[in-house]
Amino acid sequence: MRPPCEIVVWYVIPTIRSELAKALLKLGMKQKQISELLDITQPAVSQYISDKRGHGLKLEPEIHDMINEFAKDIMDGKADQRDIIPKTCEICRKIKAEEVICQLHHEKDKIPTNCTACMGSEAHSC
Repeated sequence: MRPPCEIVVWYVIPTIRSELAKALLKLGMKQKQISELLDITQPAVSQYISDKRGHGLKLEPEIHDMINEFAKDIMDGKADQRDIIPKTCEICRKIKAEEVICQLHHEKDKIPTNCTACMGSEAHSC
């Protein structure tokens, strides 16, 4: 059985990056600029945008709104690269609060339904 943090690394963070890259592209930012902002390669940005990476998680509309608002703040100069980690953690915490991690854990690892590994207080902090 994988720990919940591994699910965050494999599914949650790539999904957040993918949605943020798409939102920034839609607002007019170039892939190269997105790669520099997110400190990832331009090919990684291309894969996020084309859903070859970071598409395995369905996000609630409220999460999409948070990501889109963050993208607008970046484009408006209200946020920059220093805000990427804190905002990613904030979005990740919101996703975990919706028990998405538990759902993925049960689905991917076939763990028993009475497992509470994802719900500990430490599991809910980024």
